[in-house]
Amino acid sequence: MSKAQKKTTIWEFFQSLGKTFMLPVALLAFSGILLGIGSSLSSAAVKESLPFLDNFVLQLIFMWMTKIGLVAFVYLPVMFAVAIPLGLAREEKGVAAFAGFVGFAAMNLSVNFYLTVAGVLGNPTLEKAYSVSSVIGTQSIDTGILGAVIVGIIVAKLHARFYTYKMPDALAFFGGARFVPIITALVLGIVGLIVPIVWPYFAMGINGIGSVISHSGPFGPFLFGTGERLLLPFGLHHILVALIRFTEAGGTFQVCGNEVNGALNIFYAQLSCPTVTHFDPQATAFLSQGKMPTFLGGLPGAALAMYHCARPENRGKVKALLLSGVVACIVGGITEPLEFLFLFVSPVLFFVHAIMTGLGFMVMGLLGVTIGNTDGNIIDFLIFGVLQGTKTEWYLVPLVAAVWFAMYYGVFRFAITRFNLKTPGREAETNEELAFVVESGDKTLSYKGDIILAALGGTANITSLDNCITRLRMSVEDMSLVNDAVLKANGALGVVKLDENNLQVVIGPQVHMVKNEMQSLMKG
Repeated sequence: MSKAQKKTTIWEFFQSLGKTFMLPVALLAFSGILLGIGSSLSSAAVKESLPFLDNFVLQLIFMWMTKIGLVAFVYLPVMFAVAIPLGLAREEKGVAAFAGFVGFAAMNLSVNFYLTVAGVLGNPTLEKAYSVSSVIGTQSIDTGILGAVIVGIIVAKLHARFYTYKMPDALAFFGGARFVPIITALVLGIVGLIVPIVWPYFAMGINGIGSVISHSGPFGPFLFGTGERLLLPFGLHHILVALIRFTEAGGTFQVCGNEVNGALNIFYAQLSCPTVTHFDPQATAFLSQGKMPTFLGGLPGAALAMYHCARPENRGKVKALLLSGVVACIVGGITEPLEFLFLFVSPVLFFVHAIMTGLGFMVMGLLGVTIGNTDGNIIDFLIFGVLQGTKTEWYLVPLVAAVWFAMYYGVFRFAITRFNLKTPGREAETNEELAFVVESGDKTLSYKGDIILAALGGTANITSLDNCITRLRMSVEDMSLVNDAVLKANGALGVVKLDENNLQVVIGPQVHMVKNEMQSLMKG
């Protein structure tokens, strides 16, 4: 939902861009689960150890799951090209998404035209130099996710400029929303003529980043894990994650005769390749395994420390809050409900948490664990670790997680008591702040959209409203009307004010329900 608003700042643009990644990434996570289950249960090793699975019908089902699981991996760039304008558009979102596909196709067809005229196609040496491959059925330059992001941004800008464009009466049929895919085809057609000229320089820069990371050895995953946590409060971690997962910065590897770029792409390619017996440890070092010490051990340890440090009279109230955060972390891989309980109380403690998360990435890489995918939760551990056999060294995960549990518990308990940090339950007045917690058996929504809307200054103060996995993301006319205390007293885990007009309110997994309720109230 949006209104006319001030010019978008660079900060707001990048945090909005990161939010648009969530749609394809969510599908990617689910597709990865299908791929992991299908490939593992159809492998020769599993069929030999579990003969009852060597059944014709079951194997057909597992093979089907493997094929369907490849949908996000094979078509990921076009999905980003569609999802970015869809997420950035404030009105006519369907037109923006359609134009995203048109733009991606137009750019690659134009690249094909250039390569044909330049005599690149048909010349194996030149094709290799230009990284020519089949992109949605067209011989083009494989620009990967970065090319799709560029297309998505351009289409989003064209959509914002032209979706209300008025044509002369004689051409009125082509005006308004219909003009967006038309101008998109023309502009991206021109961009496609430029791509073969400038892309080698882009590729050189990405390869340079990849080279720095690869030459950092085990310190590379440490930098990635720490940086990803430090960017999380600002909603910009998705940018770094996409760079490592889907571009040359995350490595390049030959899988089943094909060159694959990006840590997650490499893992999925190896997962679906029948001749691969061991996953590449340099790729998995940036994936789920690195999160597991913190997600399965560390943060639950921090939660226990916060519980033990709460006032005795408040422990019953904070227990429900902390348990829900632990479940979200272990089962869903969603850490913000726990992290935002101490981020604003002690940014230094959050920095220590980021360092320890980075150390988790480094240790898992040094131990030779090879568990891929994206979430680092118990589901990833079982599907991409246990089900893949002992070759993944999955049995080391519980041991490292136990060490991280003890480390986090000790660090958090010491810091909270030594510096008197006001984590949940440490103050008598937290009774009011924790009033939003739903007692067991209460099935009602624990967040009141009308109260949150009023605390944000009301409908007139909100110029745009959206959400990601756990946060409301919005722009407001007057930041002074935002009441942090009321928001926190009614369910918000934190309020992040990015600048004088843009903020994020951390709600948790129920954020989409809160946004929908607020949108209904704003329309009314």
